[in-house]
Amino acid sequence: MVSPSGERLVLASKSAARRAMLTNAGVPFSVDVADVDEAAVKAMHDPADAAGLAGELARAKALAVSRRDPEAWVLGADQTLAFDGGLVSKAPSLAAARARLLSMRGRPHHLHSGAALARNGQVVWSGVDTATLRVRDFSEAFLDAYLAAEGEALLACVGSYRLEGMGAQLFEAVEGDYFTVLGMPLWPVLAELRRAGVLRT
Repeated sequence: MVSPSGERLVLASKSAARRAMLTNAGVPFSVDVADVDEAAVKAMHDPADAAGLAGELARAKALAVSRRDPEAWVLGADQTLAFDGGLVSKAPSLAAARARLLSMRGRPHHLHSGAALARNGQVVWSGVDTATLRVRDFSEAFLDAYLAAEGEALLACVGSYRLEGMGAQLFEAVEGDYFTVLGMPLWPVLAELRRAGVLRT
């Protein structure tokens, strides 16, 4: 899809939340999912630097697609979750998601959302934003009802929740930008797209 200026934007992510953010903001784009070995990137990165990893993964995804479509503006994005001094990955099962949410009960964690814009095989901009979320002291009865209602869709979410759905009930406070929680620092991305000429100023 081409913008009014004639520039093309490609989203290098399969995330439905990121697609929805751009669509709802009126941004024309197409999707070309990046083929990046995330495990290899994580293995070479300091696990204590979750924010830096989010940015590194976003840049890797933008570059992977930009190299095969150099004339387009390519937007890469990724998100990491830091909790209890470590990096949290997506839960492999609902049982694991249940255990993780129980461990987070009554405690804060941090979501880092990174984004990067590339063209001609070069990153021209990248940024990371952080939100802090405090999980409330929910009952196990609520947790079981939540898991039953949301099902295996939660396994695609790094924190085993979707704030835009019933997952909002898991929290007592959120400090930071809503879009960052959803998986992309939208305001900085829109600003860069305007600078790049993809969007009107």
